[in-house]
Amino acid sequence: MWNQLIHFDQELFLAVNQGLSNPFFDWLLPILRNPYTWAPLYLFLIIFFIKHYGKMGIIIVAFTLANFGVSDLVSSRVVKNTIKRVRPCNDLVFKNEVNIRIRCGSGYSFTSSHATNHFAMAFFWIVLFRRRWKHAMWLAITWASLIAISQIYVGVHYPLDILAGAALGILIGTSIGYLFKHFFPAFFKNNDSAEPTTI
Repeated sequence: MWNQLIHFDQELFLAVNQGLSNPFFDWLLPILRNPYTWAPLYLFLIIFFIKHYGKMGIIIVAFTLANFGVSDLVSSRVVKNTIKRVRPCNDLVFKNEVNIRIRCGSGYSFTSSHATNHFAMAFFWIVLFRRRWKHAMWLAITWASLIAISQIYVGVHYPLDILAGAALGILIGTSIGYLFKHFFPAFFKNNDSAEPTTI
C-alpha cells in the first residue's frame, strides 16, 4: 500500500513537473515561489492593517507573524526532521527524471514549508476577513495554491508534500485565527462596517 502511494505520488509529480512544461511556466512559476516576489505585498498589508485598524492592526500583524513562525517551526523543524523524506531533485534513483528549474537545496521534502506557511497565512486572514471582504477567501486560497503548486513544477516537492503541507497550514492558520477571535471578539462585530476596529 505504501509503495503504491509513493509510486502514485511520483507519477503525479511527473505529470506536473514534466507534463505541464512550457516556456511561460518556466518563467512564471519560479518567480511565484520566490519569497522576495511577495515582499511588496507583505509590506503593503502591514501598512494597510496598521493604517486602517490602528492598534488592532498592530495586533493583526503580530498574530500574522506568530502564525508564520508556528507554521514554519512545525513544518521545517518538527515534521521534516521526523519524516526525513528526500526531495525529488535529490533522490539518487528518481532525480534523473526531474526537471530541476531552481537550486534543489539540501533540506527534506515532507512537508512543504512553502505550502504550510502560505496556507497558514491564507486561512488566518480568511478567518479574520472573509465577512468583511467577500473576495478574501478565493483570493487567499488561489494565492497559496499557486505558490504551493509551483514547488512541484520547479522540482523540489512531491504532490503529497504539498497536500500535507497545505492541510497542516490550514489547521494552524484556522486555529490561530479562532484564537484571535477568542481574544478579540469585538473585531468580528459589525462586519459590514468599513470603520476601523479599535480596542
